[in-house]
Amino acid sequence: MTAHVIVTDEAAARVIRLRRPEKKNAITQEMYREMSDAIDKAQNNPNIRCIIITGGSGVFTAGNDIEDLLHEGTSRTDPPRASNLVKFLYSLAHNVKPIVAAVDGVAMGIGTTMLFHCDYVLASKTATFSTPFSNFGLVPEGASSLLMPRSMGQQRAFAMLVMGRTMTADEARVAGFVNVVVAPGHAEVEARKVAREICALPAEAVAISRRLLKLPPEDVTRRIDQENHLFTERMRSTEAISAFQAFVARTKE
Repeated sequence: MTAHVIVTDEAAARVIRLRRPEKKNAITQEMYREMSDAIDKAQNNPNIRCIIITGGSGVFTAGNDIEDLLHEGTSRTDPPRASNLVKFLYSLAHNVKPIVAAVDGVAMGIGTTMLFHCDYVLASKTATFSTPFSNFGLVPEGASSLLMPRSMGQQRAFAMLVMGRTMTADEARVAGFVNVVVAPGHAEVEARKVAREICALPAEAVAISRRLLKLPPEDVTRRIDQENHLFTERMRSTEAISAFQAFVARTKE
């Protein structure tokens, strides 16, 4: 485990915390692998009844590390996209434990799309949600093209996934993918309370009810694969590489 992903078990909850504040918790391939492992290892552990994903206070995650995307997009190897992200998405799709997300600050790209795999989302008043794929010459990922319209409607999904519009915490609650908006700095504390509430319920009843609410995992992974194929193609496009290079240049000014 690196210092960028901290996994702790607290009572019956597994807490997965992103900790790369100098990069706004931008996620590297190694971080994806560690989050995936933490989720996978919880599946057959009866002592783990719930999972919490958090970025700590002030930021959730700025999404994929753009320098990683630039490196992969300009790589001559096939396929250019490392597999750890897809492994993480598969872990989310096949996960059977309730996931509570605590979002305090920016949630960009996969920082937003992963929330549609979660079961309960708390956001601080300062949280913002955006999926600027088109801005980078890319397409949606994480089965978001399937899950987001199903959750909040075609029009809102188009505005976020295609137009790159940003949502505030209150707008996300109205859209239906945030349950509760809390004071800044309180998302993780409140997430622990929700996790305790879930863990106190009969485990089998929770598991069966959750399964009834979710799409079949094979439907989700099919869309993940479809999106990933197109995303990988787009990463090597002139549009995407130019956008990556411009972003990296701005961050180094």
